[in-house]
Amino acid sequence: MAEIRVVPLGAGQDVGRSCIILTIGGKNIMLDCGMHMGYNDERRFPDFSYITRTGTLTDHLDCVIISHFHLDHCGALPYMSEMVGYDGPIYMTHPTKAICPILLEDYRKITVDRKGETNFFTSEMIKTCMKKVTAVHLHQSVQVDDDLEIKAYYAGHVLGAAMFHMKVGAQSVVYTGDYNMTPDRHLGAAWIDKCRPSLLITESTYATTIRDSKRCRERDFLKKVHDSIDKGGKVLIPVFALGRAQELCILLETYWDRMNLKVPIYFSLGLTEKANHYYKLFITWTNQKIRKTFVQRNMFEFKHIKAFDRAYIDNPGPMVVFATPGMLHAGLSLQIFKKWAPNENNMVIMPGYCVAGTVGHKILNGSRKLELENRQTIEVKMSVQYMSFSAHADAKGIMQLIRQCEPQNVMLVHGEAAKMDFLKQKIKQEFGIECYMPANGETVSMTTPSNISADMSLNLLKTEVSLTGPQPPDPKKPRIMHGALVIKNDKLQLISPAQAMDELGIEEHQIRFTSAVTVEYVGDVAKAADRIYHYVKSKLKDFPVQQSADNSISVSESVLIKVSGEDEDVEKGVLVSWSYKDEEVGSYLLRLLKMGLPST
Repeated sequence: MAEIRVVPLGAGQDVGRSCIILTIGGKNIMLDCGMHMGYNDERRFPDFSYITRTGTLTDHLDCVIISHFHLDHCGALPYMSEMVGYDGPIYMTHPTKAICPILLEDYRKITVDRKGETNFFTSEMIKTCMKKVTAVHLHQSVQVDDDLEIKAYYAGHVLGAAMFHMKVGAQSVVYTGDYNMTPDRHLGAAWIDKCRPSLLITESTYATTIRDSKRCRERDFLKKVHDSIDKGGKVLIPVFALGRAQELCILLETYWDRMNLKVPIYFSLGLTEKANHYYKLFITWTNQKIRKTFVQRNMFEFKHIKAFDRAYIDNPGPMVVFATPGMLHAGLSLQIFKKWAPNENNMVIMPGYCVAGTVGHKILNGSRKLELENRQTIEVKMSVQYMSFSAHADAKGIMQLIRQCEPQNVMLVHGEAAKMDFLKQKIKQEFGIECYMPANGETVSMTTPSNISADMSLNLLKTEVSLTGPQPPDPKKPRIMHGALVIKNDKLQLISPAQAMDELGIEEHQIRFTSAVTVEYVGDVAKAADRIYHYVKSKLKDFPVQQSADNSISVSESVLIKVSGEDEDVEKGVLVSWSYKDEEVGSYLLRLLKMGLPST
């Protein structure tokens, strides 16, 4: 039995600071390296001293994999590689490699330039870190070393997000990162092969949620925005630069067009241009509709949405503003929120999940008086709305992914403990497989059966096809194949017993198992044999059953049934004989005949 070991340094029964250490086949892999939005001290980064207290991490990690560009999955990467020290390979997709440094630099500016924090990575460190990155294509098998192979699959969620399949020998693990099983206005749905991994590590942000119809949610969102601007109010929509932002911009742009509205819509300066640039560059990562219409019209060039200037905050009259970041924990969105919160005509719409500790989380939980840094107090009179436009899989989506890839074990990360526990029980109940949900710093070890691969001789394969037909075998109904396992040229080979004995110069001896049973049948022996033939044929539909002129019946390769006795005798003797190859069929037939023949 081989062992797989997993330790979350972040995202264990928590959302944020995703960082999971996986040991598979003796290889150590770091899955994501994120920061926590809810902390401003050393807790914002994973505790890398868990890996080693002395020296760099290079000697202890075989590779680092980043699933997508969100900061809770990549925000600690320059700190880990440049300040703690790691020079090994880092893998991510091409869009993630392009967008990651921009968001990391934004994060650095907010933390260092505005808040004046020290002990933080520099712009130079971000550049040096990104030079260590190897970009991968979807479905491309990458050989990290002689034993470890990785492959990326489309995850939806945001531009460039990927699930990774890691394989060492017969063991394999799928890490989902964040994913979405339903397509949206600009991205497709996540997809993966039926790869049957030893372990599936999946996010569980919305472990107990089953989302309502997307169309109803969009209608509700547009109505709320329209009602607010009709009253002369201002609408703030905190978003992250790429992802939900584009989704909601496309939605408002088409609505403004349809309704011929003149109220201004703004987006954080600089980020729209960058976002549009990357969506054009990586158009193949978007959904089919956008790819089809891209030549005639670029969906990301907005007619109604203009760049926002900080001077507009105090402008009179209604407006809609998309501002970053999405959880109101810093930056422009928090600055606008502070100004607009005391006015009851204004509205803030939170379109996604908010981590505990952020201002977004506090107001969604009903806080109407907030104490911010520098003992500043804010009275929240504006309307606070939560509308899930989150690009995470809901409970239904998580179950769908498990069904799709058929893992032997499941591990839940990136979620809240109580919700995880509910989903864990559901998974165990529905799929009958083990499900784990470790806390940060908790080690989970699991043993997985070791599969040994062997080459198979063509003769043996032909014999098997002649017995069972040309259809591929059903994985849910495993069959026993009889052959001789030999080692040739340091390789395992499965050959027919006849070939093995011929090559070894051994004479073949056959052992047959024979057992006698009596059955009650009034009539001659030939008719008794005919009755047994039809009875066996009706019970063994998938096996070849034949009757000879001497009234003997043959089943499969070696099973033989002979009926004997006098015509006038009520009891007939039946001899059932088989070789070791057909032990299962022979034993079954013996049990069947011992129970007697049916009356008709």
